[in-house]
Amino acid sequence: MAYNVEEKKDTAKRKIKCVVWDLDHTIWNGILMEDTTVELRSDIVNVIKTLDERGILQSIASRNEHDVAMEKMRELGIEQYFIYPQISWNRKSAAIKTIVESINIGMDTIAFIDDQPFEREEVSFNHPDVLCIDAAETEGLLERPEFNPTFITEDSRNRRSLYMSDIVRNEVESSFDGSQEEFLASLGMVFTVSSVEGDDLKRAEELTVRTHQLNATGYTYSYEELDEFRHSPNHKLLISELEDKYGTYGKIGLTLLECKDNIWTLKLLLMSCRVMSRGVGSIMLQYVAKMAHDAGAVLRAEFVPTDRNRMMLLTYKFAGFKEVEEHDGMLIFEHDVAHLQSAPDYLTLISRV
Repeated sequence: MAYNVEEKKDTAKRKIKCVVWDLDHTIWNGILMEDTTVELRSDIVNVIKTLDERGILQSIASRNEHDVAMEKMRELGIEQYFIYPQISWNRKSAAIKTIVESINIGMDTIAFIDDQPFEREEVSFNHPDVLCIDAAETEGLLERPEFNPTFITEDSRNRRSLYMSDIVRNEVESSFDGSQEEFLASLGMVFTVSSVEGDDLKRAEELTVRTHQLNATGYTYSYEELDEFRHSPNHKLLISELEDKYGTYGKIGLTLLECKDNIWTLKLLLMSCRVMSRGVGSIMLQYVAKMAHDAGAVLRAEFVPTDRNRMMLLTYKFAGFKEVEEHDGMLIFEHDVAHLQSAPDYLTLISRV
């Protein structure tokens, strides 16, 4: 099975993670500040609900009076579908930047829908990776491949509610009077590591396609490839889940180990960007390092540096991995067992491997 990164990138299809909508002449007909009786465009509710069911997040970038527009959205029964709405008189590109930073996703996973060519051009100029779409084209939006994930998993269907829980957590954290470790301890986190079973494969495939910032190699794998790894005697395919007192974060991590003789190699380690501040990347590395140590094996890891996974590089360094080889842009790390650590006290680790 090939591990060529460029080949993987060439075959990967762009998938939209968040649709950012304008309001006037886009979600509803007319201009709200001129007519407060504006009505929703035909079939727009179906588009919004279907995107939501597919696990595609949605937000707003609109030049409007914030309170008036939010009240109209509540009146029309659509307010709950949009996270981090940006409604002001600022530039749309600035609004999109705020949304991207709030959700913590890449600009190339955003679609922006607006009826005004000027607004779309302003966004394209400042954020060339954003997919800009004329509001007149929303009728065929649901058929476009960018808006059709390969699978719709339980995590997909619950994605908006998962992010809403994150908003609550972030608000609590910003007002927490104490250290970072004290805050983490207050969450009562439970981190569960399991072998990938049949029902997990769809989510596993989704994670490889969606996760870039906390992905050590950038590899993406198909459902069939992951299923092959799951049954391979020379591989371990692990999925991790996180929950706390506010609810579940869902299945947020995937790890692929190649186990040959006395050398185990991490082919893939990825974590959802939503858990970046929870330290679970380091915890997973220590968990795998202990597995290898107990089996009498040396643990190595493949790493392909990109402009988006520097945080994962630092995670490896802090976990005691040192570079031992480099070829064709790929770094090979090896773990120093002197850095082997237990899970932190602020978290409960459950192993189902």
